[in-house]
Amino acid sequence: MKYPIGIQNFESLRKDHYLYIDKTALIHQMVENGRYYFLSRPRRFGKSLLVSTLEAYFLGKKELFEGLALEGLEQKWEKRPVLHLDLNIERYESLDNLTDILNVNLKLWEQIYGSDASETSVSLRFAGIIRRAYEKTGHRVAILVDEYDKPLLQSIGNEELQEQFRNSLKPFYGVLKTMDGYIKFALMTGVTKMGKVSVFSDLNNLNDISMDRQYTSLCGITEKEIHDNLEEETRALATAQGLSYEETCDKLKEMYDGYHFAPDSEGVYNPFSLLNAFSKKTLSCYWFETGTPTYLVELLKHSDYNLANLTHVETSLSVLNNVYGDDKAIPVIYQSGYLTIKDYDREFGIYTLDFPNKEVEEGFMEFLLPCYSYTDATLSQSYVRQFVREIREGNTDAFFRRLQSFFTDTPYELVRDLELHYQNVLFIIFKLIGFHVNAEYHTSQGRIDLVLQTTKFVYVMEFKLEGTAESALQQIEEKQYAMPFKADGRKVFKIGVNFSAQTRNIEKWVVGE
Repeated sequence: MKYPIGIQNFESLRKDHYLYIDKTALIHQMVENGRYYFLSRPRRFGKSLLVSTLEAYFLGKKELFEGLALEGLEQKWEKRPVLHLDLNIERYESLDNLTDILNVNLKLWEQIYGSDASETSVSLRFAGIIRRAYEKTGHRVAILVDEYDKPLLQSIGNEELQEQFRNSLKPFYGVLKTMDGYIKFALMTGVTKMGKVSVFSDLNNLNDISMDRQYTSLCGITEKEIHDNLEEETRALATAQGLSYEETCDKLKEMYDGYHFAPDSEGVYNPFSLLNAFSKKTLSCYWFETGTPTYLVELLKHSDYNLANLTHVETSLSVLNNVYGDDKAIPVIYQSGYLTIKDYDREFGIYTLDFPNKEVEEGFMEFLLPCYSYTDATLSQSYVRQFVREIREGNTDAFFRRLQSFFTDTPYELVRDLELHYQNVLFIIFKLIGFHVNAEYHTSQGRIDLVLQTTKFVYVMEFKLEGTAESALQQIEEKQYAMPFKADGRKVFKIGVNFSAQTRNIEKWVVGE
């Protein structure tokens, strides 16, 4: 088996005999039932391969589809002009970067279909190319735009540059509506839907299938597709891991499954991580090895987001589809694939979001720690083992001294809400070492800052900034924060913690039982 890891070109994939999970029946369904589509999916989920497959289809390359569903579904196999724009290949640090990549593509198309000196703007040139392509070939045009939102994502936090990108892209994409009579099919793909509010505001004919149940498996791999295409490879992975076949299936599901792009929809596995696991015969966090977008951290820190709210998020469809509302973090994190739909309350229209799988939860926390701790301290395996041992043994003084290392060198200019910053760092660390942790734990008397639970102990923690550890402990006692855990048999530690704004670290902790 040859695994198409990093291969995004359908023609080379097929000619070189790599594995291809057949999505062509869904592709035919799209083309037959509509014309203008928008699809949002996380990075490395196969969007570029989907676009490349559509390009081969519209170019009439029937030989590439031998043995696939589309071979029997399509009867005409017409060759038509295809305008394929990939915005993923540039780094967008200024408007010139966007202008350059648009010009390169426009010039390439003009060499094929001609140009007109009166067409001076990129939108006029784009419209002229579409019209001449139709007139020259007698076939309406297929337009494929991959990673439409790359300029917008790379300029998060720079409102001026974002506005420049929007002002350039809006008339360019608007051509899709004005040239409707010359267009057979159009697909726009990206990670987020942020452009739908402004960039695509005039394109009311654009069908967003990002949360359409019938297209949830268009990108990604389902459990059925694993059994249909990778049964032998799953057994080989099981042998390499020293596990049974059933145990291996469970491990794959725990690590890479869990993406739900619509309520009550079929789960989808991350294709990049899954294929890497089969290829290397090792279960690892492959998605995060390729890098986590820095725009996510910038967004979380810029909005002073409480990381504890990343678990069991309750939100509405309007929030999920709009990054320009009051809560910008949740829709971008969801659309980027770090949260997914876990439940849906039809009566009230409320979605519950959470991490899709173990790979995402662990990988995200590992990525966030150095971005929040500003320290050279690392969670090496020996460091983690010692940390876990201290918590399991109830050695509060030892693990609090260890925690102090993660708060060293916190820069004054980068943290606006110190108390939230400290809580976020604690949340990340405890999540990483695998304990059940709740921040802002609700009781009848109020909200506990942090609750950490192990098999033998419950740690109830209250934090103060420029207060006293004693007053924090007193608050735990007065509000009876430990009461919910009194009857479960575990030993409860009540810990008051004071942080110093001057040292920007844990100043003192006191422990009560």
